[in-house]
Amino acid sequence: MGSRDKDAYNGVLPVKKERGFTSNDVVAKLRGILKMKRIGHTGTLDPEATGVLPICLGKATKLSGYLTDTDKTYSCVARLGVETDTEDLTGKVLKTSDCSGIEDSEVSRALLDFIGDYDQIPPMYSAKKVGGKKLYELARGGIEIERKPCPVKIYDIRDIEAALDQDEKKVSFTVDCSKGTYIRSLCRDLGIKLGIGASMESLVRTRACGIGIDECLTLKEIEDRVASYEGIEGILLPPDHFFIDLESFTVSGQTEKMVRNGNIFKVSGMSDGRYRVYLSDGSFAGIYGVTGSEARLCRSFQG
Repeated sequence: MGSRDKDAYNGVLPVKKERGFTSNDVVAKLRGILKMKRIGHTGTLDPEATGVLPICLGKATKLSGYLTDTDKTYSCVARLGVETDTEDLTGKVLKTSDCSGIEDSEVSRALLDFIGDYDQIPPMYSAKKVGGKKLYELARGGIEIERKPCPVKIYDIRDIEAALDQDEKKVSFTVDCSKGTYIRSLCRDLGIKLGIGASMESLVRTRACGIGIDECLTLKEIEDRVASYEGIEGILLPPDHFFIDLESFTVSGQTEKMVRNGNIFKVSGMSDGRYRVYLSDGSFAGIYGVTGSEARLCRSFQG
C-alpha cells in the first residue's frame, strides 16, 4: 500500500485497546497502519486495562481535549486484602490482610458510599503531572510525594458481585464516573474503608465519549479492514457527531467567506448559545457561540 496523505482520514476511530498496549503504543501502531501522522488519543488508559480508546484522526485531532473531558464507564474487579505500590496487581505487594470477617453486604455498602462528589488522591503510578513531572516518572525513581486530593464524581456503582468464598477475595462492579477518576485509587480507597486494603485486579473501559465497547475494533481488525476493500471510512465518527445536541445552521455567500476565515459575523433572530455551523457544500465548519447579534468562533474543524 502506498503512502497516504496525512489527512487521508478525518474522524474518530473507535478502538478496543488490548492488554499490554499503552495509549501511545496504539497511536504509534495506527500511524503505521494508516500511513498518516496526525493522530491523537483522548486520554491515557493503563497498559493492563482494556476497552474503549477513541482515536482522533486528521481534522478530528482538534477534538482530543474536548473528548478527554467526558464521563466514562468501567467494569472493574478489585482484589481485597492486598495493597501494592501501584494500586493494582502489577505492583509490589506492600501488605496483605485477613478478609475472613468481611461480609458481602459490607463490601456493597462501602462501594455505594463513594457515589457522589469524591476527593480522590491520584496514584503515584499515573501520568498526572506535579511540578512539570509525571508522577510515574518520580515513582520509578523511588520518589513518593504528597499529592493533593482532586475532586471527581462517581455517578453510579452497580452490578456489584462479591466473591468472598474463594481463597482470593474479590469484588466486581461497574462504575460511571467523571473525567480524572482513577479506578485503581477507588479500589485503594475501598480497601481503606473496609480496613483490609484492596488493589485493582482488572479493568475494562466499556464506554467513553459516548462510544460503547461493542462499537470498537481491535488494531488487528482495523489493519485487516485497511488491507481489504472495506476500509475504515464506514466506522469513523465525524467531528460533528460529538456536538449532535447543538442546533445547527448553514452559511453561504459573504458570511461563508467570513466563516472560512474564522471571523465574527452577524446573526439575527437566534438565541444565545453554541451552534454547529456548516458551509454551503455541507462540510462542518466548526462550533460558534452566539451572543446577541454576533457569532464568534469557539472551535474550528476546517483543516
